[in-house]
Amino acid sequence: MQTYTETALPAARPARSPESAQCVVLHGISWETYERLLAEHEESSGTHFTYDRGKLEIMVLSAKHEAVKHILALLVEILAEELNIDVYGLGSTTFRRADLERGFEPDACFYIQREALVRGKDEIDLTIDPPSDLVIEIDITSPSLNKFPIFAALGIPEIWRYDGARVSFFGLEDDEYSERAESASLPKVTSDALTEFVEQDKHLKRTA
Repeated sequence: MQTYTETALPAARPARSPESAQCVVLHGISWETYERLLAEHEESSGTHFTYDRGKLEIMVLSAKHEAVKHILALLVEILAEELNIDVYGLGSTTFRRADLERGFEPDACFYIQREALVRGKDEIDLTIDPPSDLVIEIDITSPSLNKFPIFAALGIPEIWRYDGARVSFFGLEDDEYSERAESASLPKVTSDALTEFVEQDKHLKRTA
């Protein structure tokens, strides 16, 4: 069984075409600067900021990145409906904790097990509200900040990560993520099936 920590995350594929997201990682950035950038780009959906104790990743999203994110988020909604499970999607809502000096904007996120605790809320405050149950992470560019320690510190129970070739599931246990074949948030849904759906989406009409 694989586990991933601060220094041991499988590398994302290098960016090789204009379809890939553009990403830069900066060091020695203050929390105040991070919050100022968030405020300045509040209305921008094309740029994501990730902060980890002085390290700041700025990512300009690509069409390929957004297409994969959309199909995975859509599959969560469809599968949840088929399984008769309530979900509350909050897209790329900014999650941050000043006391931990960590913050991120997921590609997509969903409250599932704890959906009733945040249903109808316009803002999420992680000092009083629970983190989302599921985060979707599209990581097909390089350089890229290892977000798993951030997710673990903020208590995200499950990650679906697409690396350009495969969707992998990771569950949080004892402050580390271990790869799993089946989703805990949506029982019986497997990473193999999700990977196949993503590949099919490249060639089929959405209705098909």
